[in-house]
Amino acid sequence: MIPVYIGLGANLEAPVEQLHNAVKALSTLVDCELKKVSAFYSSKPMGPQDQPDYVNAVALLNTRLAPEALLDELQRIELEQGRQRKDERWGPRTLDLDILLFGEQTINTKRLTVPHYGLCEREFVVYPLLEISPELKLPNGNTLADIAQQVPLNGLTPLELN
Repeated sequence: MIPVYIGLGANLEAPVEQLHNAVKALSTLVDCELKKVSAFYSSKPMGPQDQPDYVNAVALLNTRLAPEALLDELQRIELEQGRQRKDERWGPRTLDLDILLFGEQTINTKRLTVPHYGLCEREFVVYPLLEISPELKLPNGNTLADIAQQVPLNGLTPLELN
């Protein structure tokens, strides 16, 4: 099985609940085994600021699925949770599931870029990823710990969930 890191984010329609439902859906994927999930974090939106804050997390799955087959499953989960794909980049959404890393593979197809293009700049990815895999090295050899030293928190806050 191949270790895969998935970024989770939501800022509409009860985002904490959206992430809990997404984690549950990830745990039931065929040919996948959910290994770890980070804490949930509150983060400021990347794009337009006239939208609610996000709730973000990172999950580690082991999978036998091919990268684009996994992408299909993630997009199915997004749609089942009310995701509407619009042309608005960084706009509000009920759920966003991104493949951050797929083993040590580098993938660049029309549908999928891995490592995820924003992985090294986004605090809401770097810090949850660091929480669940502090020794992680990216395919280019850089360590996540070194990357984290260059990424400000920008108000990223762990959520206290009951």
